Amino acid sequence: MSPVTAGVLQLLALISALALAYRPLGDYMARVYSSERHYRPEKWIYRAVGADPSASMRWPAYLRGVLAFSAVSVLFLYALQRLQGALPGSLGFVSIDPDQAFNTAASFVANTNWQSYYGEQAMGHVVQTGGLAVQNFVSAAVGMAVAVALVRGFSRSRTGELGNFWTDLVRGTLRILLPIAVIGAVVLVACGVIQNFSGIHEVGQFTGGAQQWNGGAVASQEVIKELGTNGGGYFNANSAHPFENPTPFSNLFEIFLILLIPFALTRTFGRMVGNLRQGYAILATMATIWIGFTALMMWTEFAHHGPALDIAGGAMEGKETRFGIGGSSVFAVATTLTSTGAVNSFHSSYTGLGGGITMLGMQLGEIAPGGVGSGLYGMLVMAVIAVFIAGLMVGRTPEYLGKKIGTRQIKLAACYILITPALVLCFTAVAMALPTPADSMTNSGAHGFSEILYAYTSGANNNGSAFAGLNADTQWFNTTIGIAMLLGRFLPIVFVLALAGSLAEQHPVPATAGTLRTDKPLYAGLLVGTILILTGLTYFPALALGPLAEGLSS
Repeated sequence: MSPVTAGVLQLLALISALALAYRPLGDYMARVYSSERHYRPEKWIYRAVGADPSASMRWPAYLRGVLAFSAVSVLFLYALQRLQGALPGSLGFVSIDPDQAFNTAASFVANTNWQSYYGEQAMGHVVQTGGLAVQNFVSAAVGMAVAVALVRGFSRSRTGELGNFWTDLVRGTLRILLPIAVIGAVVLVACGVIQNFSGIHEVGQFTGGAQQWNGGAVASQEVIKELGTNGGGYFNANSAHPFENPTPFSNLFEIFLILLIPFALTRTFGRMVGNLRQGYAILATMATIWIGFTALMMWTEFAHHGPALDIAGGAMEGKETRFGIGGSSVFAVATTLTSTGAVNSFHSSYTGLGGGITMLGMQLGEIAPGGVGSGLYGMLVMAVIAVFIAGLMVGRTPEYLGKKIGTRQIKLAACYILITPALVLCFTAVAMALPTPADSMTNSGAHGFSEILYAYTSGANNNGSAFAGLNADTQWFNTTIGIAMLLGRFLPIVFVLALAGSLAEQHPVPATAGTLRTDKPLYAGLLVGTILILTGLTYFPALALGPLAEGLSS
């Protein structure tokens, strides 16, 4: 079987598995977030945090809950890292430096999971399991809660109430993420992923001495890392490490986990707004972009340019032979079109255009299908923009799901789509202008510029993957990328919840003959075009200086 055929078959198997899980999981999540029943363990948590699960919140109160919980999480994770040297189970590792502790705390709370450290050489069992793994669950649940709040903004009328943040957070964690993670961890252990609390031990004798490895609860962290679109790896090699991702089947299963909830949430959206066709339209938009990017990536990496690539069957540099070009390409697109950031290959070693595809996937806003929760609310904001553009074309007040899109709504949507590009481009420009950050680049020219552009794109878009080659463990990058991650996560959430509140206060507008049908293929095509045009206009100059210049010159 040729490598191309194997890659296509893997893609078809992945699509089939996602299709089978789409309806039952989407409907289940809709029931979870619509249920009036509180289970006993959930009541214990509400009592512990002093929350009233029956109290419905307006958007400012919902936002305060998100920010307060996230602020406490940052402080807790920062303190845990700073105290690591005095904690049991630290494996002898010292406490983390202040700038790196801040960066890591901001990263995992913001669902970015950017890592400027070697996991197996810096973090002990307590920080890994009690800090990082916990944030993998709750940061994902925060994103899902915000998405559900926006959906309620569309489905409710003449009320500013969006539900209860604490209820949504707890239910998303205990009823959705935890059960799937338990099952997924068992599957990964069966595939050969390690799960233990062993200490550091030597493995064999090599030139220059013995190599040291430490164990860890890798399977349980790996599953939520992918399922929650987090991305932080137990080992520096991330999902390219055989302890995290040992076989082609485990590789395909991890890609399935990455895409599972973001795609299924479109069904949840359709069910909660009472129109499944609306969910299918959003699904079609996400799937079109994802399949298009995957096909383009596989084409760029399988294209033969010279004898070495002919012999290897494509651009194999930086890729694991056990996954091949097909498995690596599908993984790279899945992880950069979502906010996962896990890698099973080094994106810096991709072809110039292939590296540009990974970067562009994040610059879309990670909405195809995007992160857990963040992908849905990002796509719904883009849907509002597309409806507004359509309204301008025909001279009609735009409407979406029976809600008028007026001045306030479009201002909030515009702020949402502008904040992340501003962070990426401004931080990149400052880093390139100053002498010290450029010293961290391994390469010069277009590829070196791509290293820094990729780093801030990954941080501000809450992805967390790295281009490789850039030494990001400096005070400058730890601090500025940490700030970009926090602002890139929580400023958009402010605008999303404000938009949700303004929509929930409206009275539904009945559909007329002139109403744009947003559940039709024509609108899905308009939405795809809007996303690509807005992203292209925003990032094309920067991309032209980096991956496009490199790709066209190779």
